[in-house]
Amino acid sequence: MKNRMQKLFLNLLILSLPLISMAQEPQVEQTYSFTLDEAIAFALENNYSAINSDRDLRDAQKQKWETIAEGLPQVNGSVSYQNQLKQPVSLLPAELAGGEPGTFVPVVFGQPQQMTATATLTQKIFDGSYIVGVQATKAFLEYSANNNEKTDQDVRKAVVEAYGNVLLSRESVSIFEKNKSNLEDNLFETQKLFENGLSDEESVEQLQITLSSVENQLKNAIRLENITLQMLNVVMGIAIDAPTKLEDTLDNLTEQQIDFSLMETEFNIENNVDYKIALNLTDQRFFELKLAKSRALPTLNSFVNYGSSSFADKFTFFDSDQDWFDSSVLGLDLSIPIFSSGKRSASTARAKIALEKAKTQLSEAEEQIRLQLESAKSEYILSIEEYNTAKQNLGLAERIENKNQIKYTEGLASSFELRQAQTQLYDAQQGFLQSMVEVINKKTALELILNDPQN
Repeated sequence: MKNRMQKLFLNLLILSLPLISMAQEPQVEQTYSFTLDEAIAFALENNYSAINSDRDLRDAQKQKWETIAEGLPQVNGSVSYQNQLKQPVSLLPAELAGGEPGTFVPVVFGQPQQMTATATLTQKIFDGSYIVGVQATKAFLEYSANNNEKTDQDVRKAVVEAYGNVLLSRESVSIFEKNKSNLEDNLFETQKLFENGLSDEESVEQLQITLSSVENQLKNAIRLENITLQMLNVVMGIAIDAPTKLEDTLDNLTEQQIDFSLMETEFNIENNVDYKIALNLTDQRFFELKLAKSRALPTLNSFVNYGSSSFADKFTFFDSDQDWFDSSVLGLDLSIPIFSSGKRSASTARAKIALEKAKTQLSEAEEQIRLQLESAKSEYILSIEEYNTAKQNLGLAERIENKNQIKYTEGLASSFELRQAQTQLYDAQQGFLQSMVEVINKKTALELILNDPQN
């Protein structure tokens, strides 16, 4: 017996070794890797606002059924139990029981305990407000769907901006590191020349000033790289410290976003989300007017109930020989609005005014959207032009800085002139990076206004 127990224990120990090993293995943090399009798709599924927007849409669908179900048959049940601890007494004329006329006999009617069970079926037959409510559910669902689409657009825009900012920060770090390395070489050479009497102290100090500035910018760029990556993680709905790798580069992404055919896309304002939401508001005001008018109509409801009651001196209602007495009622309830002292007419007039205001707001929204479209096209073209200009300026600034570097080495340019050329180069570098981000962002803004389902 002892050997069998030892063998069983050994087998259990062998079987549990893989589980123990798995439990002791450190959990590897998930690493994410995205192109811009993949980041957008991921965010549309996991962004916090997008998740709640989807819930709002499902809530609207449930609310639609809630409205419809209000006009369908409703069944309610009730159970009532009463125990009259002190029964009420009634006085009857004594002559009814053979007593002296003019006197009264105290009488207690019924038994002290009573239980009643009733089930009631109700059904709307006609109710103008219910009919309008059912009609309005379609407009409400459309609004919820449009609001969900608007949220998706906001998420897409936020991802594009955050993704571009991360790439911008990383490119800035790379450029600042390169500039810092070049300045350190220049400073080292100039320091040696100064020590040998072949250069002045001002040249060393000018380079030290430039190097200190670049070092500070590099430190800030490193901090921004971490912050912008955390912001991207938050927008995509993942932990801010999760390791995330970006597959696209700023150069390639910018070239992909240059698409002049987008300017020729036919604009259908009915595809624009802001227009659809403004149209939803007009529909809502229209149904509110119909609802106000429907309050002048009569309402008709029907009901039928079935119940059973039992009476006893003691609580014996669950005994098999207890007597129960059935009852049933069928009825109609008709409510006719007759006179409201002008309340209904005032409510209808206000709803009509609100509808006219909504129509005016819709016309205004249409004109504003068309203006936004023209502005977005202009800004997109400008961003491309500025990108091309910044690219040319960067090439010029690099050549100017290189020439001044040679002149400075040969003693033909002062340290001040070299610093000016370097500062001009650094500005051109940042301007070029920023112009690439602007192309990406401006194209996204234009696409959101067009909202072409084919794109």
